[in-house]
Amino acid sequence: MTLTIASQWSEAANAGLGARGLNVLPIPEGVPVDVPLQAQVLLLAPPFQWGGRSAPKPPGWPFELRWIQLATAGIDFFPDWLFEGPQVTSARGVTADAIAEFALAAIFSAAKRLPDIWIDDPAQWALSTLQRVGGTTFGLVGFGAIAQALARRALALGMRVVCVRRGPAPPEVDGVERAQDLASLFAQSDHVVLAAPGTPATQHLVNRALLAQAKPGLHLINVARGSLIDQDALLEALDGGRVALATLDVATPEPLPAGHAFYTHPRVRLSPHTSPISPDTPQRLLAKFVANLERYEAGLALDDVADRARGY
Repeated sequence: MTLTIASQWSEAANAGLGARGLNVLPIPEGVPVDVPLQAQVLLLAPPFQWGGRSAPKPPGWPFELRWIQLATAGIDFFPDWLFEGPQVTSARGVTADAIAEFALAAIFSAAKRLPDIWIDDPAQWALSTLQRVGGTTFGLVGFGAIAQALARRALALGMRVVCVRRGPAPPEVDGVERAQDLASLFAQSDHVVLAAPGTPATQHLVNRALLAQAKPGLHLINVARGSLIDQDALLEALDGGRVALATLDVATPEPLPAGHAFYTHPRVRLSPHTSPISPDTPQRLLAKFVANLERYEAGLALDDVADRARGY
């Protein structure tokens, strides 16, 4: 029997699936209120425009669905009812390389003072001392797909890499050290990247008490969720000089309201949650789904089944 897929993904993705002999039925983005009853699989777009976790459950949910594939790695944007029916799989790892490159670009930009050292007048021709990246200590909060991609690259650059993670498992990347706790990691790191999921347990993980123990001159990079940081505490640490720079690709809420201090603070580099987006993201997402589809058709357990407690 031909598998029928209801899809909120792009026309190109749907065409790729159709070429595999699958019956793909495009449906509008938003709350999936009218999923065709013949569909066994739902490809769900991010819920940024439909209320996220507060979105109401549609009548008839979960219809006849047996599997839901998300287009995101994090699942905290979605309402609880989405996880109370068929199995849900995330896009874990699809954007890990792109986010890792973004974080490293932020580190190089800070160390080499880019773009501040560009000049446009001969009177500005003067030598500057720029910082090395190799030999610095790089802290990772969380050690999932993004952090592992970062660790491999950082080690190749000659950085010392330390991490903290929730479970007892040792780091999957040789050469990565495990810090005793968050306070120890912050106290020894020149750069810290937050790569943990957004859950109630990670709410304001970075707070006043932790920032007070940070190594002076810390560069804090958040590519995870804005909720991990107490933003008022971070502003105080920036103003006091304990944190030299904050590179924030995420914030709470998104977008931040007009007039928020992060827009104009001289020690903040703010971007609009754009680090995961690259030209090959749709192709990588499609490849991940197809690999899981082969497992589904073979009756095997699916990879990256979402766990509400873990946040991914």
